[in-house]
Amino acid sequence: MRKSHPVRRVVLATAATVSGIVLLLSLKPGSDPGSADAAGGAVPPAAAQSPQGGARAIGDGTVTGNAEPTQYGAVQVRLTVSDGKITKAEAVQAPKGGQSDQITADAVPKLNQAAVAAQSADIDSVSGATYTSAGYKKSLQSALDKAAKSAAGSGQDGGGAQARTVTGDAAQTQYGAVQVRITVAGGKITKAEAVQAPKGGQSDQITANAVPKLNQAAVAAGTADIDAVSGATYTSTGYQKSLQSALDKAEKEAPPASSGSSGSGGASGASGSDGAGKQQGGGAKALENGTFTGDAEKTQYGTVQVRITVTGGKITRAEAVQAPKGGQSDQVTFNSVPRLNKAVVEAGSADIDAVSGATYTSAGYKKSLQSALDQAGG
Repeated sequence: MRKSHPVRRVVLATAATVSGIVLLLSLKPGSDPGSADAAGGAVPPAAAQSPQGGARAIGDGTVTGNAEPTQYGAVQVRLTVSDGKITKAEAVQAPKGGQSDQITADAVPKLNQAAVAAQSADIDSVSGATYTSAGYKKSLQSALDKAAKSAAGSGQDGGGAQARTVTGDAAQTQYGAVQVRITVAGGKITKAEAVQAPKGGQSDQITANAVPKLNQAAVAAGTADIDAVSGATYTSTGYQKSLQSALDKAEKEAPPASSGSSGSGGASGASGSDGAGKQQGGGAKALENGTFTGDAEKTQYGTVQVRITVTGGKITRAEAVQAPKGGQSDQVTFNSVPRLNKAVVEAGSADIDAVSGATYTSAGYKKSLQSALDQAGG
C-alpha cells in the first residue's frame, strides 16, 4: 500500500493537469483579444460603424473642428482637404504647461499622422495620452462633419470638380512685385499661393516668413481682409491687393447657375440679391439653432475665438472663449470684448464695427464670428 501511494498521486495529479488544460482551451475561443485591444477601453464599439470622413464626400479647403475641453486643456483640430481627402491634420489647440507639454509633443504628431492615414476619426488613442487623444478625436470628427456639410452645400462630389484657379494682378511694392493665385471651390478659397514675391538679400527671409502666414490667413478669412504680417508691411500690402483682384475676377467669372439671380455670389458681400450674400453676415437668412464655435483666429497679440448661441434662427448670445491676455492686452480685452458681444447680438451678423483701440482683437473676433456663422448656415 505504501508503494502504491506515490504512483497514485502522480496519476491523479497528471489527470487533474490535463483536465485543467482541456478546460482552458475550451474557454479560449469565446474571448476576442483582437477586439479588446482595438477598443482600447475608451471607444464605443459603434464608433467603427459610424460614418466617418472616408464614408462620405468632404469639401475641399481648410476646416477647423470644435474646441473640445479635456481634463488637462482644450484640444482643437484643423484639417486641410484636397480632392476630397485629408492631406493635413494639425492641432491648433492642445494641453500645455508642466507635464502636458511633453505629452502633447509626443502624442499630437502621432494623432495627426493617424488622421491622414485613416481618413477618418476612427484612430487609436496614443498610449499615455488618453484625454488628449479623446479630445483630438472628438474635434477631428466635428471637423469632418463640417467638411461633409460643406461638400453637401456646395454640390461637390468629393472630387473637387468645381474648383477654379484664379490669378490676381501683380501688385508692385517697394521691394518687388507680389502676385497671388487662389483656388476657389464651393464659393470658398481652398488654397492661396504667391506666384510672385520680393526676393534677393533680406527679402528672401521676409518672404519665406510672411507668405505662408498670408496664404493661411487668406484661406481662413475667405476674403482679402487679413492682417499684415509684422515686419513685412510692403509684402503684406501687395499680397492683399493682388488677393483682392483675384477675388474680383473669381466673382466675375462665377457661373450664373451658382446663384438664383443675376447678382454675384462672390466674397465681396455688397450684394442686393436674395441668394448672393451667403458668405456675409447671418442676418440675410435664418440660422440653424444651437451653439457654434468659430475658428481660433490668431492676431498679433493673441488668439481670438468666438462662440455663438442661436435660438429661433437668431443670435441670442455671443462670447469670446479665447482673447488676447497678459499685460496691456488684459485691459484691451476687458474693454472691447463685451462691446463686441453686444454688437453681434444686436446686428445678428458679423457686420459690426471694430472697437476703438482694439483693432487686432476686433478683426480676429469678426473672422472667428464669421466662421461660427458659416457653421450655423449664415
